[in-house]
Amino acid sequence: MVGVATLLLLRHGRTTANADGGLAGRQPVELDDTGRAQATAVGGRLAGLPLAAVVSSPLIRCRQTLDLALPGVEPVVEDGLIECGYGAWEGQSLKKLAKEPLWPVVQQHPSAAAFPEGESMAAMSARAVAAVRAWDARVTAEHGPEAVWLACSHGDVIKAIVADALGVHLDLFQRIVADPASVTAIRYTPLRPFLVRLNDTGGDLSSLVPPRRRRRRAARPATSDAAVGGGAGAAG
Repeated sequence: MVGVATLLLLRHGRTTANADGGLAGRQPVELDDTGRAQATAVGGRLAGLPLAAVVSSPLIRCRQTLDLALPGVEPVVEDGLIECGYGAWEGQSLKKLAKEPLWPVVQQHPSAAAFPEGESMAAMSARAVAAVRAWDARVTAEHGPEAVWLACSHGDVIKAIVADALGVHLDLFQRIVADPASVTAIRYTPLRPFLVRLNDTGGDLSSLVPPRRRRRRAARPATSDAAVGGGAGAAG
């Protein structure tokens, strides 16, 4: 894949609500000790990557994650990346919510799930996908096709973006996992996106940086073709 930027989706580190089995939603919950350690560790993996842009959900847990992972970097707040608005469900335990009539809908038919006094999952998916696609086009236009950029967001938001990239219905997005402080990589080509990494919680990320083209070589147009047979990978 050439001629397209690379998006790194970073989920925030573990929060006090995650540890307690609660649904934080848009409440100002913060990272716990494990979450802070996760954010620091992912910072070591991101170190040295030439990030053309860093954008973030406005919620404090994402800002804390980026403060620890990328100290000195001032992210741009993107409201489209905010957590799903769970409305009256926010602040409640997941164990209690699992008894609600809406719970099976959230699990099996999330495209039909609308939270009381909150947002629908379909609306969350639409605005999150629109946000990352707009940012990806902007980063590519401003920094070129080898650009790598990062967006820090939330579990369900990242899962919805991945489902869109895979071309699967939102009703299947509960099959996707996005752990705290995990990295997911997507490249948007003119025809279709490619999911390059999913829920990556360890290892080297440098192979996600496309090699710089020599100036004397003419830039090749972006391609949407898949590598038949699997391809040679980043080192090929």
